[in-house]
This record gives sequence, structure tokens and C-alpha cells, in this order.
Amino acid sequence: MNSKDLLLLVTRTMPYGKYKDRLIADLPGQYLNWFAREGFPSGEIGRLLALMQELDHNGLSSLLEPLRKR
Repeated sequence: MNSKDLLLLVTRTMPYGKYKDRLIADLPGQYLNWFAREGFPSGEIGRLLALMQELDHNGLSSLLEPLRKR
């Protein structure tokens, strides 16, 4: 993980699926957990989804709040 990835969580949107166009940081935990069970997609989107799932699972989503205010 790097600081650029954290910023991407609050600026990048989900490119497809049920939550298309929603910020990755705003995806529901159940959706992120589904990816964790079924497998994250390859590439940047998969890496970001895995990071967001880890933050959400460990109750650390609030760490993104200061980045949202930029």
C-alpha cells in the first residue's frame, strides 16, 4: 500500500457492476467481502478493491476522511 492508493480510493469509481460509478471508498462491506471470497479482479481495480476490503474489515475506513476533504 502507498499513499497514492489511499487517494485513489476516494477518487476512483467502480467501473462496472451493481455499484458502477460509486467511489471505491463508498462501496458496501458486503460487496467487498464478496470479492474477497470469490476473487478480486486483476489489475489496479482489484488491488484497490482488496485494499478497501482490508480497511473496511478492520474498521479503518475513517482513515480516508481527511483525503475526502481535499
